[in-house]
Amino acid sequence: MKKNFTILAIIVVSLNAIAQKVYSVDADYKADVKVFVVDADYKADLLVYKVSADYKAKGNEGKWFFTDADYKAKKKIYFVDADYKADLKIFFVESDYKSGWKKSSKIHLMY
Repeated sequence: MKKNFTILAIIVVSLNAIAQKVYSVDADYKADVKVFVVDADYKADLLVYKVSADYKAKGNEGKWFFTDADYKAKKKIYFVDADYKADLKIFFVESDYKSGWKKSSKIHLMY
């Protein structure tokens, strides 16, 4: 019983520790996720807030830190030019408390 609890605790902590460090690649075949930026929050799957430091990007809550190299990122993204080409539609928000998932069915894309 104690062993199962320990394993469960490690898994939960690991999931919460996943930072959304992203790197924008220059070709779609290099990307883990294809992203389209929509013009209104109600059209988005995820509301994203760009943070200024990697330690501020915590969990899978839409707080993204853009790294300067692909090996530093957890996810490589490519910005597409049309919504039908995207795996994920995002909208950039101006406050961190507004970030988060609008469509939980897409949450797996950023794990």
